[in-house]
Amino acid sequence: MSARGGAARECGAGFYTEEMSDAEAPRADTSASDFPLPPATFEYFLITLKMQAEMHLGLLRLSEDEPAQPNLRAARHTIDLLAMLQDKTRGNLSTEEQRLLENSLTELRFRYVYAVEEDRKKNEQERANPAASTD
Repeated sequence: MSARGGAARECGAGFYTEEMSDAEAPRADTSASDFPLPPATFEYFLITLKMQAEMHLGLLRLSEDEPAQPNLRAARHTIDLLAMLQDKTRGNLSTEEQRLLENSLTELRFRYVYAVEEDRKKNEQERANPAASTD
């Protein structure tokens, strides 16, 4: 515990960071932040990046009114970030963390390849039949 009451965690090279609990965290807008936040864990960080990649792949939508628009460049970047994390954390993860990272990368890579193929087919159809794509 630190002098302020937060839990101190070693973050490498002898440096320590403090984690603030929800009770200590400054609250700018109480109405928007009435729900509890998840703990700041490596697993939560990985799930957040995975969901971001899924949104970029067009697999998740924020509203039902608009169709999901894939952003394959951003999806590839997020997948590459996860791959970089895998390389940089090799040998330093728990079994559960390692499995989550490996499974997420495998799934996202397959979905990326599928999304690229679907985008290619869509572009070929639009080129072959330009009148149909102007609706």
